[in-house]
Amino acid sequence: MKVVIVAWGREFPLQVGAEEAVVEIKRKIELLFGVPVSAQTLAVFGWELVDGLDMEDYPIISEATKIDLTINPMSMSMSPLCTRKIQVTVKFSSWQINVEVNKNDTVRSLKEKIHILHGTPIKRMSLFYSGKELDEDFRNLNEYGINELSEIIVFIKTMSLISARNLSIVVQTSSCLLNSARIPLEMKDSSTINDLTRLLFSRKILPEDDYLFIHKQRIMRDNCSLGWHGVENGDYLYVFKGTVTRN
Repeated sequence: MKVVIVAWGREFPLQVGAEEAVVEIKRKIELLFGVPVSAQTLAVFGWELVDGLDMEDYPIISEATKIDLTINPMSMSMSPLCTRKIQVTVKFSSWQINVEVNKNDTVRSLKEKIHILHGTPIKRMSLFYSGKELDEDFRNLNEYGINELSEIIVFIKTMSLISARNLSIVVQTSSCLLNSARIPLEMKDSSTINDLTRLLFSRKILPEDDYLFIHKQRIMRDNCSLGWHGVENGDYLYVFKGTVTRN
């Protein structure tokens, strides 16, 4: 789901998972805006969010909920909106978003920020500026001439452009399932979460029921592939009983 971080008199959309911890949200904010985790206080309707709790522990948080960010100036030596920071416009086919970056950030870092804000898998992104592809992930943005208010176009690669490959993954069950078993599997990156679920059912690894799969603290979509979710060799997928309703 997407929530809205309110800070500096502005609003910033942020993609979060239902089971994502408050402290992980703060780490995303640190990556996006340079505000140390220790300097942040997050609150909804005046209620402070506690680091040790998850989003689902707060029933008042749902799609588009506004979360207020307060910064403790004693915990940081300078404002996150210092001169090193610039704002660029990231454009998709039907919408756009403003992103705060450091001119010395890498292309990969910008992709990570877009992934946090929008949920698009990093491996499916191609970024373009002034008609030129930002094709080297570890080059700095300033090497491409990117400045304040530069417009960066995001092209989303279709799955047909990505060749299928084998992945070695580990499915980690929760404590209430098989005593936290670790199940190594070989699957194609084109396999969907539905395919994975059917495989676990067919091998009687899991009893038939409703399950949620989590990858890197994000809830996975049943009809989307492992590759779409950015799953790599050796990654862990965490499985829990339950369902999620998407708005």
